[in-house]
Amino acid sequence: MLKSFSELLLEAGTDEAGRGCLAGPVTAAAVILPIEFENNIINDSKQLTEIKRNLLKPLIEAKASHFGVAHIYPEEIDKINILNASILGMHQALDMLNASIEQIIVDGNKFKPYKNVPFECIVKGDSKYLSIAAASILAKTYRDAYMEKIHEEYPMYNWKKNKGYPTMEHREAIKKYGITKYHRKSFRLLPEQLKLEF
Repeated sequence: MLKSFSELLLEAGTDEAGRGCLAGPVTAAAVILPIEFENNIINDSKQLTEIKRNLLKPLIEAKASHFGVAHIYPEEIDKINILNASILGMHQALDMLNASIEQIIVDGNKFKPYKNVPFECIVKGDSKYLSIAAASILAKTYRDAYMEKIHEEYPMYNWKKNKGYPTMEHREAIKKYGITKYHRKSFRLLPEQLKLEF
C-alpha cells in the first residue's frame, strides 16, 4: 500500500497528465489527504484502468482535505514550453488548495519553488506516495474528460479514444485534416514536420 511522505507536516502531493500529447492541455492536480486516509487501490493513474480511475475520482474528491486541478492550454504551452507549462499547472493547482501547506511532494525530477514551501521531487512518486497518486488520478480524469468534450468538436482525430496522444491514427488525421486550435504547434506533430501547413 502507498504511504504518506510525512505524518508531521501538512503535505500536498502534485502531478500532471498529458505532457506527451500533441493536442489539448497539460493538466495538473494537487491533493492534501488526511493523515488517517488509507486506500489499497489508489496508485499511479497509468497503472489503473479508466474504469478504476473514474471510480476513484469522486472518492478522492470526497475524502481529500483539499484538492485543486488546473489546465494549461496549448497556446501557453507553445509560449513557455511543456516543462514550464507542467510546473505552472502544478503551481496553479497548489494555489487552489486554500491551506497552509508545509511540504510539497512532486512526481518527477523537476519543479520550481512555490511560495518558499519546502518541496521534494520524487521519481515515480505516483507509485510510492498516496497524495501524488491521488493527484495523478485527478489530473488524468479531468484531462480525459476535457479531451472527450473537444472530441465532439473535432471527431476526426478520435480524441475520445487517444486523448491527444501521438497514436498512428491521430497522426494520420493530422496529415489528412491539418491541425486545430487545440494542437500544440511547438510539438513535432508529424515526422515530416515541414509538410504541415499552419
